[in-house]
Amino acid sequence: MKDVLIVYESKTGNTEKVALAMAEALGDRCEVKKSTDEIDLNAYKLIYVGYWVDKGMPCAPMQKFLATLENKMVVLFQTLGAEPKSMHGTCSLINAAKFMPASSYVLGAFSARGAIDPKLIEMMRKMPAGHPHAPSPETEARWAAAANHPDAAELAEAKEVAVERLAFFDKFYAK
Repeated sequence: MKDVLIVYESKTGNTEKVALAMAEALGDRCEVKKSTDEIDLNAYKLIYVGYWVDKGMPCAPMQKFLATLENKMVVLFQTLGAEPKSMHGTCSLINAAKFMPASSYVLGAFSARGAIDPKLIEMMRKMPAGHPHAPSPETEARWAAAANHPDAAELAEAKEVAVERLAFFDKFYAK
């Protein structure tokens, strides 16, 4: 019985990698869909929601999807170019929860670093000095560091989080 859904949005493939790793770990109980697919939310007891971070928020299509999650148990996961445990990463998860109805419950969250869209880097390289995203030795280093993510360790951690949250759900919330 597929009572667990992983739904995601991915611009450059980062979030898709995390979603598929989680699905592999969750096995036969899990179904994977994109947020634009037709989805009967009533068919699922637990929903993992993955998105790429855009200016500290979930990407626009996922903002709309999050708003549809009435009375749902949710595990959020995100990919972003910044350090996952940075203030930016933490605030991005908090911002995602703000799009959800008050009747929903966030059962857990996971962040993974993701490679930054090359088009975005190209645009930022044109920004004037003094702009927060203008090129500097620090930003160039951050962009380079993100290029090989999510890596094997992050995907393994995503699998662990997915399994642990499902076990927690089954123990305390499954009916």
